[in-house]
Amino acid sequence: MPDASNSPLIYPPPPPRPRRSLFAWFGNILVTTIVILSLALNALFFWAISSAGESSKLAEKHLSGKSLSQNKIAVVRIEGVLMEGLTGYFQKQISQAAADSAVKAVVVRINSPGGTITSSDDLHKRLIDLRDGNPEKQASPKPLVVSMGSIAASGGYYIAMPARTLLAERTTITGSIGVYASLPDVTELAKKIGLDMRVIKDGDVKYSGSPFKEMTPHELQLWQEMVDHSYLQFLHVVEEGRPSLKGKLQQDISVNKDVPIRDGKERTRHVAYVRYLADGGIFTSDEAQQHGLIDQIGYLDDAIKLARQAANVGEDYNAVVYERPLSLLNNLLDVKAHPPQATLLDPEYLSSAAVPRLWYLAPHADLAGILAAARQKGEE
Repeated sequence: MPDASNSPLIYPPPPPRPRRSLFAWFGNILVTTIVILSLALNALFFWAISSAGESSKLAEKHLSGKSLSQNKIAVVRIEGVLMEGLTGYFQKQISQAAADSAVKAVVVRINSPGGTITSSDDLHKRLIDLRDGNPEKQASPKPLVVSMGSIAASGGYYIAMPARTLLAERTTITGSIGVYASLPDVTELAKKIGLDMRVIKDGDVKYSGSPFKEMTPHELQLWQEMVDHSYLQFLHVVEEGRPSLKGKLQQDISVNKDVPIRDGKERTRHVAYVRYLADGGIFTSDEAQQHGLIDQIGYLDDAIKLARQAANVGEDYNAVVYERPLSLLNNLLDVKAHPPQATLLDPEYLSSAAVPRLWYLAPHADLAGILAAARQKGEE
C-alpha cells in the first residue's frame, strides 16, 4: 500500500470571487471622482485665499479708436462719494495708468459730489504724480484731461486741479469750493426725555463736539480753525491748478439780470444777488466756463480727442477704460463684503457714519456722505 504520509496534500480550490455588481462599480468611480474633485477644490480654494490680497492688473475694455494700437488713452473713472476705504478702485486705476508705458495720456472722468478732505487730497496727490511722472518707478509724465459727468463739485472739483484742461457737459454742476464739519446736537431732545450724559474728562476741550453737550465759544473757535485751515488749502489747490483764478476766488460777483423762464422773452424772472467763486455753492457748466472754473463745455469723446492731441498720437490711438476687479474667491464662493442681513441701521454702521469729519462735499450731498461713511464700515 502506498505511504499516505508521503503523498502531497490536496486542498480544495478557493471559492470563486463574487462578481461586483454594476452599482458597486459605479459607486467606486463616484467616490474616487469626489475625492479627486475635493482635493482640487481645496487646492484652488487655498490658492484663491493666498492670492486674494495680491495686486493684479485691472482688465481693460476698448472704448474707441483702434483696438490694436499701442498708443493708449486711459480713461480713469472716479465716481461717487470720496471716502477713505472706498477709493481702492480709483487708486488702482491711477497706478496702472502710471505704470503702463503704452499709456500716452489720461482722461480723468469725474462724477462725484466730493467727500472727506483726506480722501480728496490723496487722490489729488496721486493724479499729480501721474501727470508729472515718477522716476523712481520709471513712470513717464502723462498729460491729464478732465471730463466732468453730472457732478464734479467740492472734492470732485478739488481732484480735477492737476489736469491741464477741464471739460464739463452742458448739464454738469461743479464748483462748491468750500469745507464744513457737521456735528449733530441732541441736547434739546435729551432734556425733553430726561437723558443726561455724565462725562469724566481731563483736558478742557476733550469732550467738544459731543451731541449731548452744547459747544462753548472756545470749542466752536477750535473747530472753526480746522475748517478755515482746510478751506485755505482748497483755495491754494485751485489757484495752483487754475493760475488764472489766483486772487479771484473771493472777489464779489454781482448778478443783476432778467432770466428767461420760457423760450423767447414773454416771461422772465429778475435775479439780483452777490456771491463769489469760493462761497461753497455750485455753478452750472456755462457759469463755470464764464468764470474760468472750467475751460470748455464738452463730452467724454471731446476729452479723449484733446488727450490724444496732447499726446500727439493723431488717429493711431486706443482709448480704454479699466474694469472693476472681481476676485476669483468671490466668483467661486459668492463671498460678500458683509453679511446679507446687515443693514445701515446696524450699530456698527451707524457708529462709522457718526464719526466727526471735515468734508469737501457739495452742500446737497450730506446724506450721501453719511451713507458712504456707513458703507465704509461694511467694506472693511
